[in-house]
Amino acid sequence: MGEIAGMVKVVADEATDRVLGVHICGAHAADLVHEGALAIKTGCTSAQLGGMIHAHPTLAEAIMEAAEDVHGVAIHVPKPSR
Repeated sequence: MGEIAGMVKVVADEATDRVLGVHICGAHAADLVHEGALAIKTGCTSAQLGGMIHAHPTLAEAIMEAAEDVHGVAIHVPKPSR
């Protein structure tokens, strides 16, 4: 696609881990928004969302990574600047 900018953020309840919202910015965000909506509608937790199979290499992996990042287990996140 030639696009390198974008981000996905999963917002989850601290006590229950239920997905409360998903922010998606970048090219083809509209192709991904349904997954966040489905997670919210079904009461999915961020752990469940991160554990679902996401095809590789696809943009949907960004949702998986964002869900995994809720628990600090994502592997493709920028390192914090010091």
